[in-house]
Amino acid sequence: MLEQLVGDSQALDRAIAGEELSYKDGLELMNYDNQHILAAVADNSRKKLVGDTVTFAASYYMNYTNVCAASCQMCAFYRKDGADDAYTLTSQEIEQRVGIAKQMGATEVHIVGGFHPTLPLEYYEDMMKVIKKNHPQLNIKALTAAEIFFLSKLTKNSTKEILSRLKDAGLDSMPGGGAELFHPDIRDKIVRGKCTGQQWLDVIEEAHNMGIQSNVTMLYGHIEKPEHIIDHLIKIRELQKKTKGFITLIPLKFSLDNTELEQQHLVNNECSSLYDLKIIALSRLMLANVLNNISVYWVAYGKKLAQVALSNGGSDLVGTAFSEEIYRAAGKPTASSIEELATMVKEIGRSPAQRNTHFGILQEF
Repeated sequence: MLEQLVGDSQALDRAIAGEELSYKDGLELMNYDNQHILAAVADNSRKKLVGDTVTFAASYYMNYTNVCAASCQMCAFYRKDGADDAYTLTSQEIEQRVGIAKQMGATEVHIVGGFHPTLPLEYYEDMMKVIKKNHPQLNIKALTAAEIFFLSKLTKNSTKEILSRLKDAGLDSMPGGGAELFHPDIRDKIVRGKCTGQQWLDVIEEAHNMGIQSNVTMLYGHIEKPEHIIDHLIKIRELQKKTKGFITLIPLKFSLDNTELEQQHLVNNECSSLYDLKIIALSRLMLANVLNNISVYWVAYGKKLAQVALSNGGSDLVGTAFSEEIYRAAGKPTASSIEELATMVKEIGRSPAQRNTHFGILQEF
């Protein structure tokens, strides 16, 4: 049936057959204008790989500082040291927040922040030691590859040494932030003072080789071109073949408000919902043979569009996002309960399940 619908699209024929899609195939699909058919092929792939279960985690987000040595054009969160609204959490404040996370039912604490120019490595080690001592059951998903790279430069330790020390202190897994888009032609225009795309990939490969699995993100909907999206997905795919260390891909919709890209009128509107759905479907098809999980970040989409994205190849809602601050800084509402996410899934006729960080099922609804 699907074969009859796709017409003369060789890329979709190859996707239906379960073949690995090429760079050329990806560009064809980025320019494919029938989203309904693209969605049907992507959703068919999703169903074959993971069935009808939609997962999500009970996740508490903790941004330990908004002070950042970088000043990325796409970020509304960062502040410079000394700014009136700059902050850095103390050990006591961190422990208080993690205690709240536990009371809220979180199974993981998602810890990211800015590139603080003076915090020593011991700050991060002590943070993780305290959390692991007092809440050993919580998965510490902390520090992006970009933060690890920055810490390496700041402390003059190798990234491998940083990762090793943090793992000893209690680091369990890593979030996928800081990936943005890997291609230098676009990365240099949306980030400033952050590692290159290849440096991000190198750090995360080291982490995977040490047994530290991670998520991976892709920031889209700003000034990228189709080739930048395809390049990013293929680089993820090639590294996943080597390490099998990525847990899920989370495409992140660029949120415009309060960013430099908005202020300079380089981006005047957020991308369309149709483009959002195309990115989810394309991610599913480009990564179909190496990565089962494509996450729909409802915080960026809103709950109604997130439901539609789950029918375009998505299979996961990321999590409850308790206390998320980065998208909130760009004007998005950012909290939900386990029950609300389960209801979202039931409303589209799929089966909700709470998972842990590594996609082990904890409970079904």
